[in-house]
Amino acid sequence: MTGPTELAERFGTPSYVYDLDRVAAARDDLFAALPDEVEVFYAAKANPHPEVLRELRCGGTRGCRAEISSVGELDAALRAGFPGDRILYTGPGKTTGELTEALTRGVRLFSTESHGDLRRVGATALELGLTADCLIRVNNATGAAATSIRMTGVPSQFGFDSETLPGLAAALREVPGTSIAGLHFFPLSNAKDEASLVAEFRHTVATAAALQDALGVTFRFLDIGGGFAAPYAVQGERPVYGGLRDALAETLDEHFPGWRDGAPRIACESGRYLVADSGTLLTSVLNVKDSRDTRYLVLDAGINTFGGMSGLGRILPVSVEPHESVGADGTPASLAGPLCTPGDLLGRNVPLPELAPGDLLTVPNAGAYGPTASLLMFLGRPAPAEIVVRGDVLVSVSRIRHTRTYDHGQAL
Repeated sequence: MTGPTELAERFGTPSYVYDLDRVAAARDDLFAALPDEVEVFYAAKANPHPEVLRELRCGGTRGCRAEISSVGELDAALRAGFPGDRILYTGPGKTTGELTEALTRGVRLFSTESHGDLRRVGATALELGLTADCLIRVNNATGAAATSIRMTGVPSQFGFDSETLPGLAAALREVPGTSIAGLHFFPLSNAKDEASLVAEFRHTVATAAALQDALGVTFRFLDIGGGFAAPYAVQGERPVYGGLRDALAETLDEHFPGWRDGAPRIACESGRYLVADSGTLLTSVLNVKDSRDTRYLVLDAGINTFGGMSGLGRILPVSVEPHESVGADGTPASLAGPLCTPGDLLGRNVPLPELAPGDLLTVPNAGAYGPTASLLMFLGRPAPAEIVVRGDVLVSVSRIRHTRTYDHGQAL
């Protein structure tokens, strides 16, 4: 059996459970929502577990490519079977060492965030006797969609400001060691609804067509970003986009008539949509405490286990809704973790049934931004177990290990 209670008893808590059947369903739903010719990059930062990466890669002719932004993610992607030519390397702070490793291991496609970033990619490629295909990431001046997280239209370390690109065209085309392959957009995350998502894609494609003319480059590749929504550690269903396929094809036909024949190749990218609903966080109640009219449930999972990138200030506050809150008639409680900091809260005034130490809570839609997006090293507590299943079949169990190495001498 691989039910939550059985897994918690066997492997302890806190634990994450990832169901590969749900990963495959999300992958297939996303591909079905897009035109057949459109490729999908999986943003490995959402969940770099090797079994998850492998499942997203394996989809026949419709398997995902990988989008990474570190040599750690590069190693995970290669181990999961992604060849270097199926990987896009992104990020605003690529070092020469990282670029050397990526190029040496077969990566040829890079998203570049600035003129300096482009020159560094080119210089590294040139040193190795190679040419890097580069996408110019665009920080568009305007957007079209309603979203919880907008990634464009403001001052940012990400991308070239769109209004500056026409004046940079000649300089960008002449960077040694590089070939401008096209553009990369990522204007938003977690679009409010399908209409917002469609509007943003239409705006992005129109902008890309105008920039192709301004840059004087015939694009071979165009990454139009994502924005696909999914609930995050709260109850809810991942949306299925019924109208996106036709709307996106119509827009691409208008602005890039050769796209169906690969001129240019079109890609989207996604992280949370592909993995969020595959994951469940299992956590046990350690203590129940009442303090000045507030009930606290102290759990063995805190922001070190499920930080929701709170340490980076991206998704704040963490606010979970356990499955057990459905039909609850007990006292609302704040969910505290085990850490020695008042910031270790997973939720406030969450409706729950009456619970006692030892009871199990399950948090849904926790497959994205889990252990690797949390404060794993804070206070040195053990990392949660990561349990992978396929339906009722146990696939693997693993745990990230905390290690410290010394390059010279001994610890003082």
